[in-house]
Amino acid sequence: MEDLSETPRIVCYHQTHYHNGKFVSLLPLLSEKTDVTHVIIAAIHINGRDNITLNDNEYTDPKNEPLWEEVRTLQRAGIKVLGMLGGAHQGSFTALDGEIESFEAHYKILHELVIWTGLDGLDLDVEEAMSLAGMIRLIDRLKWDLGRDFLITLAPVATAMRGQQNLSGFEYEALEKAFSTNIAWYNTQFYCGWGCMETTADYEKIIARGWPAKKIVIGLVTNPANCAGWVPDDALRETLTALKKSYPDLGGVMGWEYFNSMTEADGEGTPWCWAKFMSKLLWSSNGGEES
Repeated sequence: MEDLSETPRIVCYHQTHYHNGKFVSLLPLLSEKTDVTHVIIAAIHINGRDNITLNDNEYTDPKNEPLWEEVRTLQRAGIKVLGMLGGAHQGSFTALDGEIESFEAHYKILHELVIWTGLDGLDLDVEEAMSLAGMIRLIDRLKWDLGRDFLITLAPVATAMRGQQNLSGFEYEALEKAFSTNIAWYNTQFYCGWGCMETTADYEKIIARGWPAKKIVIGLVTNPANCAGWVPDDALRETLTALKKSYPDLGGVMGWEYFNSMTEADGEGTPWCWAKFMSKLLWSSNGGEES
């Protein structure tokens, strides 16, 4: 099981694997010494009893071979790689929330994908109605079959973590109370109107409800084009520095998404620079400022 004291985490989501016809390489996350800790490959979709895809293609499609080769390279370097299940494309969790016979049929192809890809965990991005019992059953089965070290994370919107608007159907506080030891952390979406990182206020509201800071990873958009809620460099530096000072065991940050990640200082075209900026902010003592 992951040592949750190893924070802050630097997490990159990676869904756009090809851009303008060119493969988007993850290897600069290594060569540029970004200190990324986790990469989440998106998005896995269960489309039927015998139909599971990575985005629009079979995960075994030759188109995905360069991606899986790079995943293995990242893993050999010590970076944990997870797969994201669900997201805005709905249906995966409905399929896993049914009667036992239906659950087994759909779970079987998910389990096969995890074994074939060698992923270190799954990020459950539930943006459709699912029961609490169904989510507990899924997590329990994944941990039973894949072992204690297999990482399970979830990706709620920030308001869900304080008992307000929720895309998932079940209550996250109830899930944490029932199953906390089986959930590594929460990739919490502070964007698209669900939260804001221009100040510390929305994060502190979640902590005030009793959530441990080490389990709340701050979700950010890495480019203004990705969603509303992108935060300029200086404001983000101020917010994250203040949070790290108040919560030394801050869970970390995650960015949606890798291919067009940018900072004001670096612009677009060097997506690894976002992760490097986050590492400087959260791991240095001076908030990422040059000394």
